[in-house]
Amino acid sequence: MEMRDYKQEYENRVAFIRQLLAESGAKGIVFGNSGGKDSALVGILCKAACENTVGVIMPCSSRRNYGLDAEDGRVLAEQYGIETRVLDLTPIKETMLKQLSAVTEVTHMADVNIAPRLRMTALYAVAASEGLLVAGTGNRSEAYVGYYTKWGDGAHDFNPISDLTVQEVYAFLRYLDAPACIIEKAPSAGLYDGQTDEEDMGFRYADLDELLLTGRTNEKAAAIIERMHRNSAHKRVPIRTYENSIK
Repeated sequence: MEMRDYKQEYENRVAFIRQLLAESGAKGIVFGNSGGKDSALVGILCKAACENTVGVIMPCSSRRNYGLDAEDGRVLAEQYGIETRVLDLTPIKETMLKQLSAVTEVTHMADVNIAPRLRMTALYAVAASEGLLVAGTGNRSEAYVGYYTKWGDGAHDFNPISDLTVQEVYAFLRYLDAPACIIEKAPSAGLYDGQTDEEDMGFRYADLDELLLTGRTNEKAAAIIERMHRNSAHKRVPIRTYENSIK
């Protein structure tokens, strides 16, 4: 993998964020501080660009959300001076599931996607109330296979890391001396207890990044990756409308 110039990357991305803020007239930035690698990098960049950067920790159902992830999010915030707020979404999700049970039988996948959508609802409520922009935290690797929730963590006003693969995110974090607890733990969306990204997907991020950067990887991983890419195409294209279907 070609080594990027992370000093220049840092300066360019901070300048990009500052320009966006100036153009929008927004008073600051809000992001979901999940305690994971992507939100850590986004938080660091946004704080460097804007003093008024708020990270919201939003536990929802999973014990890990309240423990390891929240702790790591606080470590990041303390190291970089990021304002932290905590919003417990579990009672809201439980109420929603109870109400939904009267109209449908909620599947496992429908259930686990509720939390990311509640989090985005919360972030946009904070943003609208305080004149802030919502920062996205998705990376290039996850976007390629659609490993994010449509209208959940896939929704944002801007994203300063969308071109970076997972391995590049880690390299950037190491360059920035980010907390070891974030760099060393297995990537997880924290959707339910015991969940890890790589077990969910059935391949390693290293395999996915290799395919993105070189065009090849091992046969088993390539087959899964391309299937996920095809099946998630709807997440990466504009919404279908009658108007654009007849042009």
